[in-house]
This record gives sequence, C-alpha cells and structure tokens, in this order.
Amino acid sequence: MKYQALAKDILSHVGGRENIVSLVHCATRLRFRLKENKKADAEGLKTNPDVVMVVESGGQFQVVIGNHVNEVWQAVRNEAGLSDDSPLVDDGEGEKPNLLGRLIDIVSGIFTPFIGILAASGILKGLLALAVVCHWISIDSGTYKIWFAASDALFFFFPLVLGYTAGKKFGGNPFITMVIGGALTHPLMLQAFETSQSPGASVDFFLGIPISWFNYSASVIPVILAAWVCCWLEKQGNKYLPSSMKNFFTPLICLAVTVPLTFLAIGPVATWLSQLLAGGYQIIYEVAPWLAGAAMGAVWQVCVIFGLHWGLVPLMINNLSVLGQDSMVPMLLPAVMGQVGAAFGVFLRTRDTRQKVLAGSAATAGIFGITEPAVYGVNLPLRRPFIFGCVAGSVGGAIVGFSSSHVYSFGFANIFTLAQMIPPGGVDATLWGGILGTLVAMVLSFVLTLVAGMPARSAAQASAIKIVVGENEIYAPMTGTVLALDQVPDSTFASGLLGEGIAIIPSESRVIAPFDGEIASLFQTKHAIGILSESGIEVLIHVGIDTVKLDGEPFTAHVKVGDKVQAGDLLLEFDRQTILAAGFDLATPIIISNSDDYRAVTSVASTSVEAGMPLLTVIRH
Repeated sequence: MKYQALAKDILSHVGGRENIVSLVHCATRLRFRLKENKKADAEGLKTNPDVVMVVESGGQFQVVIGNHVNEVWQAVRNEAGLSDDSPLVDDGEGEKPNLLGRLIDIVSGIFTPFIGILAASGILKGLLALAVVCHWISIDSGTYKIWFAASDALFFFFPLVLGYTAGKKFGGNPFITMVIGGALTHPLMLQAFETSQSPGASVDFFLGIPISWFNYSASVIPVILAAWVCCWLEKQGNKYLPSSMKNFFTPLICLAVTVPLTFLAIGPVATWLSQLLAGGYQIIYEVAPWLAGAAMGAVWQVCVIFGLHWGLVPLMINNLSVLGQDSMVPMLLPAVMGQVGAAFGVFLRTRDTRQKVLAGSAATAGIFGITEPAVYGVNLPLRRPFIFGCVAGSVGGAIVGFSSSHVYSFGFANIFTLAQMIPPGGVDATLWGGILGTLVAMVLSFVLTLVAGMPARSAAQASAIKIVVGENEIYAPMTGTVLALDQVPDSTFASGLLGEGIAIIPSESRVIAPFDGEIASLFQTKHAIGILSESGIEVLIHVGIDTVKLDGEPFTAHVKVGDKVQAGDLLLEFDRQTILAAGFDLATPIIISNSDDYRAVTSVASTSVEAGMPLLTVIRH
C-alpha cells in the first residue's frame, strides 16, 4: 500500500497495462518493454518526486527509482496484474530497437533477475580473501570452506542460473534450459573433462562423432547460446505437435537434441569465442593499460545513464572465467567514486536543505556502488559536478590501469571491490595502485566540486533569500522542469492566444509570487491565479491542464484578490499526487497576459529551475 499511488502514476505514464510487454528491475531501475513507446509520457513521469529519472535506451523505458526499487516493482506488478508467468520477451510485440539495443536488452534481461546475489557473492569472496591475508581465518578451516561454498556456488553453477533466466528471456520454458545448464555442470561431465586432460586419454564419441570435453562450470556464453537454440526448438515443437503430445514430447526433443548439440558444437564454438574475447581484450589492455583506465573511468557513468554498461558485464565475467582475473572492474571503481566525491562536495557546498539531504544519501549509496541517485538526482542536474566526477574518474582510472590492478571475483564496482582486488599471493603494488586511483578520483572530484561546482546555484540561492526584483523580470513561481509553451498539451496555451510565456512541470507543490505586486484574480477553483506587478506586468499562473475539473479539491489558496505580495510569498499549495491520480497533466503555463504591450518576452531559465530563480524577462518598446 505504501507505493500504490506511485505504482498507479507509473502505470498511467507508461500507457497502461495494455502497453506493457514485460517488466523487470535491476538495482535501482524499473525496466519496461512497451508495445508503443510513443504512448509513454517520460516528461510527465519525471515530475513525480519519487521518480529520480526516466531514461529510454536499448529498447527499454527505464524508470530510475532508487534502492527501494524492488518494493515499487512489486507494487506496479500488483497494480497491473502481472504474475511470475508474465513473459520477459515480447514474442514479436513492441517496437524493435537496433542491433546494439537488442543485445543490451538481452544481456540486461538475463542478468538483472539475480544481480543482487551476484554482487553479494563477489563481495563475500573478496571479504574472505581479506580475512585470509590478514590471518583472521585459515583456508583449511571448516568456517572458510562453508563461507567459500556460499560465495562460490553461484559462479560454479552459473550455467544453471543463466539457463533459467535465459530461457525466460528467450520466451521458452526456463526449466528446460536450466536442465541444459545442469547437464553442462554434471559431475559425470566434469569427470570426463578431467579424464580427457590425462596423457594418452582416449577420445569419446557420441553416435560416432568425436567429443571435445570442456569444463563449463562458471561459463557464460555456452549456456546462453544453448538456451536460444532450445527455445527456438521448443517453439517449433509446440507449433507442429498435437496438444496432447507437446507437453511431454517438446521437452523430450529439446533435451535430446540440444544437450548433445551443445557438447558437440555450441559449447566448443562458444568456448573458442570466449577465449577469443578474453584474449582480444588482453591485447588491447596490454598496449596501453593507463589509457584504457582513463577512457573507462571517463565514460562509464555515461554508459550507465543510457543503460549501455550491460554490454560489458558478460565480458567482465568472461575474463574471470577464462583468465581467472579481470582488469575492467578495478578501472570502473574510480568512475563510481568520482561521482561519490562530487555528490559529497555538493552536500557541503549547498545551502538548500532538500538538496543537502539528497546529496548526502546519494553519496552514501554511491559508496556501495549505487550511483544513480548521485548522478540523476544531484550531479547531472548541476552539470559541473557530473563533469568533475567523470574527469576525476578518468585520472583515477589511469592510475589503476597503470598499476595493473585486477579483481579475482566478480562484483559491481563499490567499496568492497578493494577486497576483491587482493591477489591470491597476498597484498602487492597492484592493490595499492587500485586504492590510490580510487582515492585520487574521490578527493579530486570533491575538491573541484567544492571550489567550482556550483557557482550559479550558489548565486541563485543567495538571491532566493532576498530577491532583488527588476521591473522587467519574472522569477520562477515554482520548482521543476522548464517546458516551452508550444509543448504544453493544450492548444489554447500552446498557440499563444492567451499570451507569451513558458511552462514548468512542478516537482514541488508550492506556488510563490514571481515579483512584488498585487493579486489581480483568483479562480474559484483555486487552480489558477493572476498577479499584477508594480511595473504593470500581468502574469497568469495556471497549475496543470484542465485541472478546473477537479473543482478546487487539491488546491489551497494563501492569498485573496487585492492582497499585496512580495516576491517569494506563498500564493498556492496543491496536492500533486491527487492531480496525477485523477489523470491530469501537471504542466503549468506561466503566461504574460499583456505580452502585446511588450516588444518581446524571453526565457532566461535552463532545462530546470528552482522557485525564486530568474525565469522570464520582458523587453519594453
């Protein structure tokens, strides 16, 4: 019930239940596949204060929620009537992304369901390595063996887990593909591999065809390819077999054909491809590791914004599977900590209480690898902190790359990655280089943000405390996203018939006076108010579109007609959730009613604005 209103708002802005093809979530985002993306209202959804950001990438409509995304996901599923049996593949429905978008969609769909336990397993492995190096625990003890089994089980049995999620993603029976993954890690198959490595071992055959044995435990690519083949075969069986037979014979055909095919062809080809990818990456990395680190540290957060980072996840896991180590994750840690340092700089620099709370919580979450709150909620809107975070990440990444730092278990970049960077032989210069690069990124972004990250915002905050109003200036009556008037979903306002101006999609529920003046009009339903400045500027503030139909229910007026007001005085308050739940758009036109009396009306605001900041300027004849 806590997130029911949010779930309803999200559903209404993605086009309703009938427009949803599939819904999954990762660490911070709801990931929708929609039948028609044009039916979704990203800008409207961004106005919800519980939504951090909306991103459309890789064929997905992604709603960034934060650390409580699982609870919101459950609420949306309940509200939409989605069940565990709802497909994770569109089966031909929905808008088709390009090849890269489809690849990222497949990878994210396969890995997202178990991303939490994947990160937890890697962290536990790293902590065990730290405990061994510090002589807190012995590898021969029962304690170590049990915890190691807990940390290694997911990676050892990767083919089973990936078989299940890949089967769901490709639209097949996930239990069939999971069994195929089980066959790849069956003790008999592992024994056959070990025997084949012995000198003079004989060659095994399947129906006269020689078998090349490989150890598929902890592998990634073979089972994904096998799952795709199995799901295609399953669809063909269900299409042509009688309904009385397909429930039993389709799984039989899938297992009898796909498992041998995997060991004879799919597995060896996929293993060769895995080794080729790992070897190719190593060649590139060894040419200029510092340059690779600088590039990854600079662009990683940009990739996260657009969801492109999922394309690199299989490569990281593949490096660990083939090489036993990975150099990519350590190079990403400075990128993460660069944004953390920038957010912490905002926390100390800002005087805005709400922004300070947001920056503090975002920096804390970023330390543990969840950077979306810092990026979307703090750094990116302010621009400079985000840029400083990327620059610092590049510098720190270059240091990490130069130090040849590696991780020896998988996990997304966070503070615990330092423990995963401890080499099997003990602490050496590669670990210290990784620590140094991480600290440099965090401190550099923090200092840059503290010194030069918010000059414009600091000035705006100073003016908001005591606004000095010019006779030609209109200040923002609310906080939110700036929208051009011709983009307002109402032809009367958009055409300029009522006057020139601009619109704001509010992120808060207050309307303040945009200048010193007098209340000229107040609608009975309190959804719109007119104010006349001392210099003769007439401004109409109309909260939402068609909100007159709400008969004043969500609005509270704090002034009446004839009242004298000063810039910054509270005029109206409104309930955003009530307006959204009723299905109305929150876009709020701010109109210069007598704009014909002026030579021009120009906007001085950027894409977002805070209440009390400059919004419009009128140019007199």
